[in-house]
Amino acid sequence: MSYVNAKEIFPEELLIEIRKYFRNGLLYIPRSEEEQRERGENMRPLLALEERNLEIKQKKKAGYRIEELMEEYHLSYDSIKRIVYRRT
Repeated sequence: MSYVNAKEIFPEELLIEIRKYFRNGLLYIPRSEEEQRERGENMRPLLALEERNLEIKQKKKAGYRIEELMEEYHLSYDSIKRIVYRRT
C-alpha cells in the first residue's frame, strides 16, 4: 500500500475540515464495514481448499491410494502429491 497526497484526491473544503481535527502525522482511513465483510467473504474459497486438503491428507494416512484420491477429487497426480507431502 502506498501513500497518496490528500491534496490530490480530496477537495480543499474537506482538507480544511480534516485539519481542524488532525494537524500532523500520518492518518489511516480504514475500510468501511461493508468492504471488510466483502474481503472476509473472499476468504471462504481459501478455507474450503484448506479443508479439502486436510481431508485428502487424512484419507492418504488412512490408506487411500493416490490414484483413488485423484479420481475422487478430480485432481492430477502431482496435485495430490503436493497436498499430501506438503509440510504444515
